Amino acid sequence: METSLPIEKYRKIRMAQAEGARTVEDLRRMTDLVIENEEEAAEMQRILKNACGCNNVSVEEVARAVRNGADTVEKVTAATGAGANCDKCKGGVLQSIIKNRG
Repeated sequence: METSLPIEKYRKIRMAQAEGARTVEDLRRMTDLVIENEEEAAEMQRILKNACGCNNVSVEEVARAVRNGADTVEKVTAATGAGANCDKCKGGVLQSIIKNRG
């Protein structure tokens, strides 16, 4: 996923997302991230809406697959393509969405 944010901020966002962060307010509550301006906040929200950057699969697509019975990472990958390339989202973001049932 291409982003204008520094890599350190991107990593913190993805780690918080794996812990259940879904909004910029969640990031403020869960991390020490400093949000510099509205453009940066908008970029953070865009990242939070994306479960798999490699295949551009949204959190909503993954949540829908989970609600439709995909209860493992393998089933989510088969249903959505999320995690089919680099595997970075499998251990964190996808697991979080499955655990929270969407």
